[in-house]
Amino acid sequence: MTAEAPLTAVEYRDLLSTALEEAPYADTRPPSAHTLFMPESHRTALYVDTTVVPGGRGVGKTFWYRSLLDEGLRDLASAEYRISRLRRVIVSQGHGLAMRSEYYPSPQVLRALVASGDTYDIWYAVLLNALGEPELRAQPNWSDKVAWVRANPEPAQRTIEHADREAYDKNLVHLLLFDALEHLHNDREQADRLVGGILRLALQMRFGTRNIRLKVFIRPDMFDSARQHFPDASKLSGYAAELTWTQTDLYGLLFHCLGNEDSETARRFRRITGGWVSEADGTRHVPPLLLRNDEESQILLFEQIADPFMGSNFRKGRPYTWLPNHLMDGNGRISPRSFLQALLTAARSTHTAYRVHDRALHQEAIRAGVQKASQRRVEEVSEDTPWVELAIRPLAGCQVPIEKQAVLKIWADVNLPAELAKDSARYAQADEPRLVRTGPRHPDDLPRLIEELKTLGVMTPPRRDGRLDLPDVYRIAFGLGRRGGVPRPKA
Repeated sequence: MTAEAPLTAVEYRDLLSTALEEAPYADTRPPSAHTLFMPESHRTALYVDTTVVPGGRGVGKTFWYRSLLDEGLRDLASAEYRISRLRRVIVSQGHGLAMRSEYYPSPQVLRALVASGDTYDIWYAVLLNALGEPELRAQPNWSDKVAWVRANPEPAQRTIEHADREAYDKNLVHLLLFDALEHLHNDREQADRLVGGILRLALQMRFGTRNIRLKVFIRPDMFDSARQHFPDASKLSGYAAELTWTQTDLYGLLFHCLGNEDSETARRFRRITGGWVSEADGTRHVPPLLLRNDEESQILLFEQIADPFMGSNFRKGRPYTWLPNHLMDGNGRISPRSFLQALLTAARSTHTAYRVHDRALHQEAIRAGVQKASQRRVEEVSEDTPWVELAIRPLAGCQVPIEKQAVLKIWADVNLPAELAKDSARYAQADEPRLVRTGPRHPDDLPRLIEELKTLGVMTPPRRDGRLDLPDVYRIAFGLGRRGGVPRPKA
């Protein structure tokens, strides 16, 4: 630390507000050098031989998908993670949210293709297209490309073998990336079949070639579901690395954001904390290891920013641990987007309601931040899996923990299976790719719906007394109460 005067509460508050302003929109903004934060826990996911990268919404799947497609960001990741093979890859798009028909079929086209035969052939065509197979590329439509694969198995295999030998001789790896798999098909059964086809191809390339690899960014529940259509998917578990965020990762990301803001206050923040490493062009500043990985150092700094306790004393908890604990889903996972959203709201709320407070973040503003993050999280899960909202909304007004039988009775009273069927039919008629969503695997089996909600992290495993619970990050915005918990926002 230097002798320079620390930032004031107002300066920290303003820095938080400006540095985190775009954090809630990370998925819609392309990654850049100054937004590239690399938690150590993500290193394994970027290994070239790591085939499956499970992760929930907001944990960084799309961020890393886009970063790996960008040569400059790939080089930064290669250097910081010490993965030299990332400098020797030819990266192609296998599937993503962007409409890129020159690389892969759109959801509308997939709906027609999935009805015509084995889904494996679709992704085999995508791979051959990426490898430059001339006859296949000459076909005008994806239906023609898939038909060519089925009619020409031997030329297709020779293309794979030739590309593999050539890449091996040049010490290169062909890497095909897949993301946004929840947008493959509106019907869960068909989506699982399509994912199963991708994983079959990934497994074949993993064991059948030396220098052709697939990397599949996928929701954990979809990875589990696909095994019903491709039992050998379990073999890929040894080549999987989940994107998770530890508590120190989250605070490391926060300090990275503060230090990479383009302002004099951010420059003072870097000088005060010390040990930052800046890129030659000044576009990126890397926090010191203590701010990235050391809990004690992070606590010391964060307690200069936030109130020391969430009440009058330590019994109410300390903000450093209280905040991530209240943003965990039922599987103990935390979305960095929810974390940064909560902090942004806390800074703005403190500015509005506690302007002269001696800390940048007031304890009540931090609670308001959790409420806002819960609202955003529920919006996200309702976009990706609308059936979740249909299942949880009828429980509004209930207190958790709640008896399982009480949940099943409420669902039966509102005829939830009929509502789910109606919702599925509505999305089946949609022509826009952004409206393609996956439903539950067993819409008519209410006890199994509970199991699916647990897998998604919306519900927690039963307590010792058998009652069900919802984590605060979902409970608050869905309108369920908890004695002594963070209250629901007032209307």
